[in-house]
Amino acid sequence: MSHRIHIEPSGHELQAGTDESVLDAALRQGLALPYGCRNGACRSCKGRVLEGRVEYPHGLPKSLTSLDVAQAFALLCMAHPATDLRIEIDEIDSEQKIVVRNLPCRVAQKHQLAHDVVGLELMLPASERLQYLPGQYVDVLLRDGRRRAFSLANAPREDDRLELQIRHIPGGTFSEYVFHHLKERALLRLRGPLGSFYLRKQDHRPIILVAGGTGFAPIKAIVEGALAGGFPGKVHLYWGVRAHRDLYMHDLAEAWTSEHDRVEYTPVLSEPLPEDQWSGRRGFVHEAVLADFADLSPFTVYVSGPPIMVKAARESLVARGLDPARFHSDSFDYAYETGHDLA
Repeated sequence: MSHRIHIEPSGHELQAGTDESVLDAALRQGLALPYGCRNGACRSCKGRVLEGRVEYPHGLPKSLTSLDVAQAFALLCMAHPATDLRIEIDEIDSEQKIVVRNLPCRVAQKHQLAHDVVGLELMLPASERLQYLPGQYVDVLLRDGRRRAFSLANAPREDDRLELQIRHIPGGTFSEYVFHHLKERALLRLRGPLGSFYLRKQDHRPIILVAGGTGFAPIKAIVEGALAGGFPGKVHLYWGVRAHRDLYMHDLAEAWTSEHDRVEYTPVLSEPLPEDQWSGRRGFVHEAVLADFADLSPFTVYVSGPPIMVKAARESLVARGLDPARFHSDSFDYAYETGHDLA
């Protein structure tokens, strides 16, 4: 059985089954309610039930006080809807509302995405979760005190697993370790989420997403977040790489276009190989955007990739009418293994 849940003050509505918590239902439908541990201990997900009734299948959480109950507060990570609900809780819509945390994780899976890109699936402890916005990144904390930044490549619906996409930097200490020595089940420490590059869900303008190389990682999370959250605008995705082999999730991007009418995907190759037999778009990825849109004033743009690409995109897209305030970017510096260079 399904119940309707109305959220104040945002006015958002969702459907939740009696077999799932209010928080799980919200995350499944792309709504970012505050939470931390997902087991009722941290109380971050406390919200007030204005109308309706909730149930706790495993008993009243110990961290919920009698005063909380008397004032109609509920822990939404544990509370299941027993009726239609109207609840009051502030949704997460900016990085200022996100709690930055240090968390351990284990490498659940390591797989080759391309000749120079490895994908990692990281598993958090059962009692821990990381709340983040689609597009943000985490720092991997190294034993010597240094850190390496990686974009989260999945939207935060399945938040017990985190996806990273790591490019091999020849001679780079950490990327060499990841490619040649890191084993599944190895332990890593993360700090995050970090960064102001994330999907602005309150902005309903059509969006243009521009990824260069492994800048596809946060763009992938943004697409997933937009689709899960019912983003109403058109999504134009451009992915620029050198050769066809570098489009390591080409099939996924094509699947988005076949399954969702409002998603358009344009791959762009700058140096296609003879064996690619490429008949698609060529050149620099931001130039493909310029060729397709005479006026960018109606759009919001998200660009992720090498600094030179981000800089060129900003200058040329703003000159084409884009409001600079609606240009959001994440610049990956591949030249140095410091900062945001390995995503």
